[in-house]
Amino acid sequence: MSRKRDYYEILGVERSVTEDDLKKAYRKLAVKFHPDKNPDDNSAEAKFKEVGEAYEVLSDASKRAAYDRYGHAAFQGGMGGGGGGGGFHDPFEVFREVFSGGGGGGIFEQFFGGGGGGVDSSGRQRGSDLRYDLQISLEEAARGCEKEIEIRKLDACDPCGGSGAQKGSKAVACPTCRGRGQVVVSRGFFQVAQTCPACHGTGRIIEKPCHSCQGEGRVEKTSRVKIKIPAGIDSESRLRSTGGGEAGLRGGGSGDLYVVIHIKEHEVFTRNGMDLNCEVPIPFTTAALGGEIRVPTLNGAVSLKIPAGTQGGSTFRIRGLGMPALQGTAKGDILTYVQVEVPTRLDGGQREVLQKFAELCGEENNPIHKSFYDRVKSFFK
Repeated sequence: MSRKRDYYEILGVERSVTEDDLKKAYRKLAVKFHPDKNPDDNSAEAKFKEVGEAYEVLSDASKRAAYDRYGHAAFQGGMGGGGGGGGFHDPFEVFREVFSGGGGGGIFEQFFGGGGGGVDSSGRQRGSDLRYDLQISLEEAARGCEKEIEIRKLDACDPCGGSGAQKGSKAVACPTCRGRGQVVVSRGFFQVAQTCPACHGTGRIIEKPCHSCQGEGRVEKTSRVKIKIPAGIDSESRLRSTGGGEAGLRGGGSGDLYVVIHIKEHEVFTRNGMDLNCEVPIPFTTAALGGEIRVPTLNGAVSLKIPAGTQGGSTFRIRGLGMPALQGTAKGDILTYVQVEVPTRLDGGQREVLQKFAELCGEENNPIHKSFYDRVKSFFK
C-alpha cells in the first residue's frame, strides 16, 4: 500500500498557514486540476481528489488539530473513511461552500446561509447546500416555465439506506474515547482534553461500516430535479429546492439546492425592471410625414402610430406588454426608441427632389437646427 502524502505538502503550504492562505492555496490547485480543464487526464483527476481530501481535513479546526498530532492515523478505523478520501466536486456548475469545507463560513455560506450542520450524538450530520446556475431566455422568464436539471451530488447509499452500517451492524461506543467524544492528551505538565480523532467527537463509531459508502451513508450519484420558474423572475434571483442538496452523513437530513437564475441577453429587448426597451428604425419619410409601423413584443408584433414630424430618439410607450410582476397581475410597458434612418445611396432623380425639398423647407421647418445655431453663433465670429 502506497504511503499517503502529507496534507500540507499536497496543498503546498507551511504547517503554520492561516485559514485564508489555506483557502487561497486550495482554490488555485482545485482550478488547476479540475476535471473540466483536464479531460481524460486520470492523473489530474487523482490530484483534484487528493487536494480536496487535504483541504477537507485542514479547513476544519478539530480535524486539523487531530491531524497535526496523529497524522493520517487520526482518520483510520472507526469513521469508516469519513476523515477524507471522498474528494470534492463541482460538476454541472454545482458548488459546495468554498468547494465544501465542513460548514465553517465558506463562500456559499456567506451568500446562502450555510452548508452542512454539526454532527449529533449518533454521528448524523446535515448535508451541504448546493448551488446550480441556470440560464433561461427572456421569453421563459416572462411566461414562467419548468426546467429539469441534472446534477452530481452525494445521495443516500442504497445498500445501507443511508445509515452507513452493514445490515445487522450498529453504532457502538468509541473504544478510543470510551464514548466521551474527547481524549485527554498530556502536554508536558498539563493535560488537555481535545476532540477524539477516531469518532470526531460523537462518542460512537459504526461497528461494521457499509462497504459501498465506507460508513458515510452516502455515495455520489447523478440526480434529476424539476424546478418551477415563476413568470416575471429576474436575473440573479434564486429558487430553493428544500432537501435537494447533498444527503446528510449517516442518515442526517439533506441540505437544500439553490438554483440561481441567469437570463440570456435578448436580440431585441433590454430589460429595466418590468419594462422592456427596444430601438426601432423608421424611414425619414415616415418620421416627416407620419405613418404606422410594426413594433415587436414578446407575444408578436403590434402596430404603433408615428406622428408627422417625429424626431430621432423619440420614445413611445406601449402599455401592458412588458414583463409581468413576480407577484400579482401588473405588467410593465415596452418603451420604443425611434431611430430615423437616412438613405445612404441616392440616384440623380432622388437627389434632385431632395434638394428642391430642402429649398422649400427653409429654416422655419427645422426649428431644432435653427435653435442650436442661434445658441452657438458666437463661436463662428
